[in-house]
Amino acid sequence: MEIKTDIQIAQEAEQKLITEVAESAGIDERYLELYGKYKAKVDYSILKEKENEEDGKLILVTAISPTPAGEGKTTTSVGLADAIHKLNKNVMVALREPSMGPVFGVKGGAAGGGYAQVIPMEDINLHFTGDMHAIGAANNLIAAMLDNHVQQGNSLGIDVRKVTWKRVVDMNDRQLRTVIDGIGGKMSGMPREDGFEITVASEIMAILCLSKDITDLKEKVSKIVVAYSYDDKPVTVADIKAQGAVAALLKDALKPNLVQTLEHTPAFIHGGPFANIAHGCNSIMATRMALKLADYVVTEAGFAADLGAEKFLDIKCRKAGIKPSACVLVATVRALKYHGEVEKKDLNEENLDALKKGMPNLLQHLDNMTNVFGIPTVVAINAFPTDTEAELELVRTMCREKGANVVLSEVWAKGGEGGISLAEEVLKLVSDNERDFEFVYDTNLSIKDKIKAIATKIYRADNVIFDSKVSKTIRHLETLGYGNLPICMAKTQFSFSDDPSLLGAPKGFDINIADVKVNAGAGFIVVKTGNILTMPGLPKVPAAEHIDIDDNGKITGLF
Repeated sequence: MEIKTDIQIAQEAEQKLITEVAESAGIDERYLELYGKYKAKVDYSILKEKENEEDGKLILVTAISPTPAGEGKTTTSVGLADAIHKLNKNVMVALREPSMGPVFGVKGGAAGGGYAQVIPMEDINLHFTGDMHAIGAANNLIAAMLDNHVQQGNSLGIDVRKVTWKRVVDMNDRQLRTVIDGIGGKMSGMPREDGFEITVASEIMAILCLSKDITDLKEKVSKIVVAYSYDDKPVTVADIKAQGAVAALLKDALKPNLVQTLEHTPAFIHGGPFANIAHGCNSIMATRMALKLADYVVTEAGFAADLGAEKFLDIKCRKAGIKPSACVLVATVRALKYHGEVEKKDLNEENLDALKKGMPNLLQHLDNMTNVFGIPTVVAINAFPTDTEAELELVRTMCREKGANVVLSEVWAKGGEGGISLAEEVLKLVSDNERDFEFVYDTNLSIKDKIKAIATKIYRADNVIFDSKVSKTIRHLETLGYGNLPICMAKTQFSFSDDPSLLGAPKGFDINIADVKVNAGAGFIVVKTGNILTMPGLPKVPAAEHIDIDDNGKITGLF
């Protein structure tokens, strides 16, 4: 039997007009801005109309530490929403927008998979409604105005050796990581070392995702630190008078994008910060809108629970004043065997010893969600045909010993129907538990103490190592008044540690802090551990080599 690709399944699906999807979600047509027949933006003024209405229940989907074997977090999120929909509940799903860098690189698209996808899949994975381009343009406008200020007399006394703002492009392009620009003579600017980041790493992306309205966005943009002066004072976007123009560029990008799943469940796809180098969650605006429109909202946090979920809770929930009612922790038997040191080529074979050896990764994430954060959690095993009953039973047994149920999810193969058991368990958790979760740290702690809290409580590190340069930077940030901001850890997604080769749940390791910088506009401190790149590169055989379009405009090769 032929196994259809994700793009084949998506292209064969019968889509409802987006006006019909909006109507089913309770969105009046006057709030819609159509982008063709199957996607639209929703004006944020709808939030004012519904501000006194009760919020729905928020369900967070997260996962174990990612492996080349795959986990299927977005697929599970979409399938879970479809399953709740099948149970005749009013539900929406709120997800991040994919970045074109990974789409053309290794990871591929990020619209779900199999029979649990959001559509139109090709549009969502490529240009969509232009949000990424708007964010890139806004970021680069700031860069242009900053360099122009220096060129036109530099009345702010900007030290070009201390410019912290980089240009961005939504592509994996390692050639641009470090560049020398401004060469070519006096009229071509001030020569200096510079560099590019991928668009999703831009502070503009973080601000868009953490803003409550356009006024809040403009205020946040004005606080961005773009450089330091010769006397080491921060220079902000407000100082170069760019915040108004930036907000004007982002006025439409701030509006959530409405699409649908294969089973016509309404879906917001909005904002896309990476979780290893940024905070990894979709926008507050989309989440709040979904909570006002639906009784149940399924959302996900990027990468594993130590990254995406921690930042979702400690940054997004703290800033938005929202809280999850339940959590779904996604794993696969194959990925757990990989954490048990089985090579990828051997993952289809039953191996209970390796599975047991890899289970601590799942159990530590589970313990973090249930005991550190205090969120009722169910483990969802994303099913593969090669999973054996003995392997599944081992996972069930070890999770139940920790007080959590395990449910087999078959949404990739069966869509919403394959997630009914998971949906029933989630609805049970939501109805049985009404308690507040706990943050990992109090923002009034020192920067170092907040970093140590994450490293020791979530990663289970023994110590955190700050060299003298990093310690000096931290002291300077606290002197400038930034000490009470939350922490955004930039760390490898593949391990609890800062070493991607340490799989499972390593013990006896230290976390090494490589750099610390303030994202004053977004309102958090970025803490880099190890060699974290904010501009990825393409692999030897990029996914872009397999993407094509025919004479009729039909795209192939996306996955």
